[in-house]
Amino acid sequence: MLTLHVAEHSPETAVLADGATIAAVGPHQELAAAHPSARVRRWPGILTPGLLNPYGPELLEATYHPDPREADELGTGPIGGERAAAIFRADPSRLSASARRGVQRMLAHGTVAVAGELRARPVMDAVGRAGLAVAQRPPRLPGPPSLSPTPLVLLPPLAEGAPARFAVFDVQNRAELVARGASTCVATVIAGRLLYRAR
Repeated sequence: MLTLHVAEHSPETAVLADGATIAAVGPHQELAAAHPSARVRRWPGILTPGLLNPYGPELLEATYHPDPREADELGTGPIGGERAAAIFRADPSRLSASARRGVQRMLAHGTVAVAGELRARPVMDAVGRAGLAVAQRPPRLPGPPSLSPTPLVLLPPLAEGAPARFAVFDVQNRAELVARGASTCVATVIAGRLLYRAR
């Protein structure tokens, strides 16, 4: 099934997805005219190739992402350092669910690829199930591990025949995305599947 994704502030880079593959990239009006039967998804902001987060091991293997039911005890934000290590030592089985929640948080920040050597099987499984690409780390890491690292690392431009993998951010342009960060994500698509959509 063909799906045409178009964002309000980047109509010149609309994406026509045919299942898990990009069938075409171009101006929205041209793609809509050429494929009138395609389902159309309209988004605010700009459509981008999505982000590479270079901190895969740090955010998924060395960080604990609490279950909402643990909010009273642990809060809702990611827990790192020795506190996370103590949680995993006390109950190694918590790594699997934490990794799944961590992947969901990454998707909510427009992440479509991670970098760094993942060693824990539950983490690799969570990354694989989501369809996140795994890439090599940049030679220099931008700063402390974060779901919205500074600077943001955008993947190469979208192209016909490439995997239908991209993210949409509710900003007017890339400069605003850099200034406001990845928390402005409103949609993340991997293999043609809408894996995150802001409420």
